[in-house]
Amino acid sequence: MSYEELLHTIIKEDKRYVVMTAENRASLRNIPSLIEKNFVDTGISEMTLVGAAAGMAIRGRVPVVHALAAFLTMRSFEFIRTDVGYGNLPVKLVGSFAGFLSQANGPTHQAIEDMGLIAGIPGMGVFAPSDYDEMMSGLPEILTSKMPFYIRYNDNKTGIEHEPFKIGKAEVFGKGYDFALITTGIMLENTLKAAELLNKKGYLCRVINLRTLSPLDEATIYNAALECNTLVTVEDHFIQNGLFSIISNLLTKRRVFPEIVPVGLDKKWFKPLMLNEIMKYEGFMPEDIVKKILNKIN
Repeated sequence: MSYEELLHTIIKEDKRYVVMTAENRASLRNIPSLIEKNFVDTGISEMTLVGAAAGMAIRGRVPVVHALAAFLTMRSFEFIRTDVGYGNLPVKLVGSFAGFLSQANGPTHQAIEDMGLIAGIPGMGVFAPSDYDEMMSGLPEILTSKMPFYIRYNDNKTGIEHEPFKIGKAEVFGKGYDFALITTGIMLENTLKAAELLNKKGYLCRVINLRTLSPLDEATIYNAALECNTLVTVEDHFIQNGLFSIISNLLTKRRVFPEIVPVGLDKKWFKPLMLNEIMKYEGFMPEDIVKKILNKIN
């Protein structure tokens, strides 16, 4: 089933759902003719889009909102925080071209602080699927949840076999105790390959795929911090408010202080290139991740 087919199926079964966009139809080209009155395009006006979605949710609708991730999360942040988050409304925000998926776009279109911003709003969920299969497996539960959610749209194909999805539950690969590599979103594939390289060097690794940064699987992270010598966070996001920050905050509150190696963007924008070139240039290839880890511990 495709993304459009999933939306169409949900709307056929429940007319409360409405698909909305700010003239961002890349993943919705066939939807308007299929669902007609359940489709709204506000034009390039993200604040109006989110405000209208909140108004519809108050009236009992379930809006699934689409826009470029950078503009959806930053331009309309106050509306997300105050109207959707504070109101605890079941609005689902779908941000496209988030993180490195923005590829050739410069800083104005790079959403690399988006997950931290939204995860900081009480009651807001954040779903960062690692690939298209994981996104499609998680969406039915997320779209029908009563929680407001931000979703990083990801149509990349990886071939990774995933565990069944559950909101707030991480996916764990391996049981190693030397390194726990913790990641989210599109960085899972390279993180798994980095773990394989470390295994070949004699280290025992586990990889933790945090499918939702909010709600967070605190137990899995806490156990990894107790059981593993070193934690590694890998993210296509600013480390100052992203995965590294969230995990550091959690473990500090628990008074657990493991070695943590952050692999992420540290107060810098990424160079506008195609995805694989970004990974190489910015040092996010599997061998780069391994080098950063070993340089830190040796």
